[in-house]
Amino acid sequence: MLSATSTSPAITRTPGQRHALAHIPGEDGWPVIGNTLKLLRDPIGTVETFHARYGPVYRSRAFGYRSVSLLGPEGNELVLFDREKNFSSAAGWGPVLDQVFPRGLMLMDFEEHRLHRKALGVAFKTGPMKSYHDALNDGISRRIAEWHLEGEGQGAGVEFAFYPHIKQLTLDLAATSFLGIGLGEGARDVNRAFVDMVAAAVGVVRKPVPGTQMWRGVNGRKVISAFFADEIPKRRTGNGADLLSELCRTTKEDGTLLTVQEIIDHMSFLMMAAHDTLTSSVSSLVYHLAVHPEWQDKLRQEMLALGVVAGANLPYERLGDLELIEMAFKESMRINPPVPAIPRRAVRDFQFKGFDIPGGTGVGINPLFTHRMPSIWPEPDKFDPLRFTDDAVRGRHRYAWVPFGGGAHMCLGLHFAYMQAKTFFFHLLTTSRVSVAPDYAPRWQMWPIPKPTDGLPIRIERI
Repeated sequence: MLSATSTSPAITRTPGQRHALAHIPGEDGWPVIGNTLKLLRDPIGTVETFHARYGPVYRSRAFGYRSVSLLGPEGNELVLFDREKNFSSAAGWGPVLDQVFPRGLMLMDFEEHRLHRKALGVAFKTGPMKSYHDALNDGISRRIAEWHLEGEGQGAGVEFAFYPHIKQLTLDLAATSFLGIGLGEGARDVNRAFVDMVAAAVGVVRKPVPGTQMWRGVNGRKVISAFFADEIPKRRTGNGADLLSELCRTTKEDGTLLTVQEIIDHMSFLMMAAHDTLTSSVSSLVYHLAVHPEWQDKLRQEMLALGVVAGANLPYERLGDLELIEMAFKESMRINPPVPAIPRRAVRDFQFKGFDIPGGTGVGINPLFTHRMPSIWPEPDKFDPLRFTDDAVRGRHRYAWVPFGGGAHMCLGLHFAYMQAKTFFFHLLTTSRVSVAPDYAPRWQMWPIPKPTDGLPIRIERI
């Protein structure tokens, strides 16, 4: 039976952890802040500099913690595939998430994680996914039409900041598909609470001092918990097709239902994962398509070749036929992975590339670095979806591309993410042409999840 408390194994900590890592090359940076400001200012350049100076294994101190980075596909495989069950996700992500998203899947390890993941997987099977897709089709097509209406009477096309618009849309879609509470007004309080919770996860002040991001996030957590606690008894006996209703009827391996608290914790985490990372990846692809109109045309041709009547919904059964848009989406996540760095903590001592690393050490891998290694990705700054043809993929290390993580903690909702992205771009590109100002390039804030700091101003025109 699943326990309500963590069953992660005890982590072996080495006394004097700082000195225990002295044999590993690297630097702690400035007192107190370490290398935090460097990483915030230039996350790609800083890691590339450390790699050039110290190699693929180095120690550093940032965001209040000392850790060892393992760079490249081999490090990704060691940590994510985790054959020996030696890397705790709960202890890695806990300092970031445990106050506002406690007991989500990323804060569980090993057997406990397996049992909960299996239970939650029921909500992502074909039947429920088809129901979610119906809601996505309706919500996306209506919202894109509204975007066009904002520009009526202003000449051809409409200009707006894309990032806040897509963020609101993904929040609303998560409320519709996951909660069944509809778009707009009905989702406003829930959405506001989630925004505050996500912001709190990376707030500088880590205690809920009044007026701080953490304080707002903890209060948002209370709003969400109260909402779910009120809804769960109703959903237990209902026949709703949204994800919350599915989880309320889901049973564990021993035949018992998920508890109210388990549902609250899992739904909170899934809602966060469903909108923030997708918002980032869709924004990245919109920009790249805007500056590569030839790829807009290729994707549009693939979509029109489906033979779907203009203005109609994308059939669930045709999602698999959209191969080019999937490759383009993968390439956007290569350039800007939605989770640029992934933390873990070693349960026991281990070795990697000749270094002895003690149990209790914080360990990090860096998809952002791996995804831009010239030895794997020639011209890494170039947008080229053909990197993801079947032949190209077969020739690469299987952990060279890890936007969804890997191993036991591979993103549970990755198929939902592909479904939502394909549906969004189907409705966007079959009705619209996207562009940006000449020579425009957004500045990306990479932590904690990439986003354009200027909101990504774009122009869409009806076609």
